[in-house]
Amino acid sequence: MSNQALKSYQEEIKNKIEAAYHDENLIYTPMEQLCFYYKTEPTDMLATVYEPSLCIIVQGAKEVGVGEELIPYDPDKYLLASVHMPARVRITEASPQKPYAGLTITFTMEQIFDVLKDIPSRPNHTGTAKSGLYFGEMNKRLIEAVSRLVSLLDSTEDIPVLSPLIIKEILYTVMCDDGGYIFRQYVRDGSVEQRVVEAITKIKDGYKSPLNVKELARSVSMSESSLYHNFKKITAMSPLQFQKNLRLQEARQLLISQNIEAAQVAFEVGYESPSQFSREYARMFGLPPIADTQMNRQL
Repeated sequence: MSNQALKSYQEEIKNKIEAAYHDENLIYTPMEQLCFYYKTEPTDMLATVYEPSLCIIVQGAKEVGVGEELIPYDPDKYLLASVHMPARVRITEASPQKPYAGLTITFTMEQIFDVLKDIPSRPNHTGTAKSGLYFGEMNKRLIEAVSRLVSLLDSTEDIPVLSPLIIKEILYTVMCDDGGYIFRQYVRDGSVEQRVVEAITKIKDGYKSPLNVKELARSVSMSESSLYHNFKKITAMSPLQFQKNLRLQEARQLLISQNIEAAQVAFEVGYESPSQFSREYARMFGLPPIADTQMNRQL
């Protein structure tokens, strides 16, 4: 695909993101599985949890931290997340004159299985895979499909019928590309990776409850040591660190979106000690809960 053609599609998508922007950095759209991001200045490193999704930048750049490694990421690449994956992100290129603009399309496991069953496996792959994240080269087929999905925002009455079809096409496109293997290895029935994904899902669904790693390992038919080793291989975290990450991410969302005391939020997400919650929150986000909330509400 010519560089000019790629930039043309990216410009169309960027214009749609700018049109939807009303002072919020995270922009929800009428499509539940499509979100926009818009930022006029670089950010510090922030913790996040990727869902199974496709992430695209159409202007600007960011770095994604997995374990101790930082991976640069810009409009020439796409990011494919195959599992719920903790990571750190930092926008590195953004300004009022040239804002950062990007989008995320999330996928349900039903959609992933529906597409995977009809795609033959590919023995070889290129690109960069880091744990549950894959960084691939942007291509014409993918950016065209994404542009058509975004264009549905001009005719919202078509969204219920057409968006599932285009999202399936987008999934099919990335799975036929070299990144498709990353989904396959995590959903292959009976594989170690599939059992770790099952453990990830159990932690996510019950993140408020105390976590017994021995019981978790037994529930997914793994030894405790094997679960720990393979869980860390995929997520770059231990199961307990992963749960803590989920709790703190949820706490942050509650504090920013609702007028709730920090101590109440601590109990809401499963902490027994508000002081421990505050310490771990500040360690993860760089500020205590109240100061971090005030800063984010001013953004």
